[in-house]
Amino acid sequence: MIRKAVIPAAGWGTRFLPATKAQPKETLPLFDRPMIHYIVEEAAAVGIRQIIMVTALGKRAIEDYFDRSYELEQLLQAKGDEKRLAEVRRISEMAEVVYVRQREQLGLGHAILTAKDLVGNEPFAVFLPDDVVEAKVPAIRQLLDVYERYRCSVLAVERVPDCDVGRYGIIQGREVGERTFQIERLVEKPKLNEAPSNLAVIGRYILTPDVFAMLERARPGAIGEIQLTDGLEALLGQQNIYAYEYEGVRHDGGTPLGLLKASVAIALNRPDVGGEFRQWLHGLLAGASR
Repeated sequence: MIRKAVIPAAGWGTRFLPATKAQPKETLPLFDRPMIHYIVEEAAAVGIRQIIMVTALGKRAIEDYFDRSYELEQLLQAKGDEKRLAEVRRISEMAEVVYVRQREQLGLGHAILTAKDLVGNEPFAVFLPDDVVEAKVPAIRQLLDVYERYRCSVLAVERVPDCDVGRYGIIQGREVGERTFQIERLVEKPKLNEAPSNLAVIGRYILTPDVFAMLERARPGAIGEIQLTDGLEALLGQQNIYAYEYEGVRHDGGTPLGLLKASVAIALNRPDVGGEFRQWLHGLLAGASR
């Protein structure tokens, strides 16, 4: 059983300036709740009870969101708004969220290494908050099924178009089961003609604690960052790592356009507003085409 998850949330969010001058990128809304809410909700849905949030200066709003708000609860109770009261209370009860500071932003690998003492000597999940996945079976549950079979690190992958290959870590792997690959090589953001496949690593991982030793030995790259890919490549020399081509739809909230698309997609799927929103969109698009 995986009991802990690490969520790196220390980045500046410069792509979203000026909005992120006033609030963390992770708290920008996807429809009616912050992006980070969907990530913690996915972890809680599979029984992960402790979330280790790696934050930095200016991220206090994340802590406030997952904390109790007694004044707000009292106000909603006095108004008799039981539905919103239950929702607000549920946020703080989804999981135990603890925080550790990444004092310098030295890459994803360094952010995960920052959580080492809190993780301890046990396997753990990693969620990247930019990647929100809608799936019948939570994406992390799909990875857990593979981990329980092989007891090795497992990465989520998806097939990406050629134009996007250079944005991701790409795997070379040997297919060992349905949608399952034993990884032979990892290449970080390759040129298209150097990419071993179009299977890109996305923001869900199950990692063994052995990765920490690899990250401690990793040298910073050209821009002074320790990348998770470097630690995983080193780990490949000692143990098997698997990839699973998960089933579901990923929304990339890492850019303003991606966040907008994700908000629209999620709103359209909501039973309370989806129908009315769809009608409005049709009218808007019809007007724009005239």
